[in-house]
Amino acid sequence: MIIIDNDISPEREIYYLGAMIIEILKSIPKNEVELFDAFQLLNERTRISMNLFVLTLDWLYLLGVINNREGQIVKCF
Repeated sequence: MIIIDNDISPEREIYYLGAMIIEILKSIPKNEVELFDAFQLLNERTRISMNLFVLTLDWLYLLGVINNREGQIVKCF
């Protein structure tokens, strides 16, 4: 998968989806959120597949923005 591509809409790019996930995480007062709850919150804003959601989480994890703790997405910011 290409991270940035001229042929697809920005709503399907990992940068855009990553920013949306960060916005969702910022809006949650807790330091962590259930994986499926975050997926549901993102799907209320834009419909994406679970595969694309997990790929975006992987990218955010590699950047050090999030961590994983027993099925919970943990904010690192």
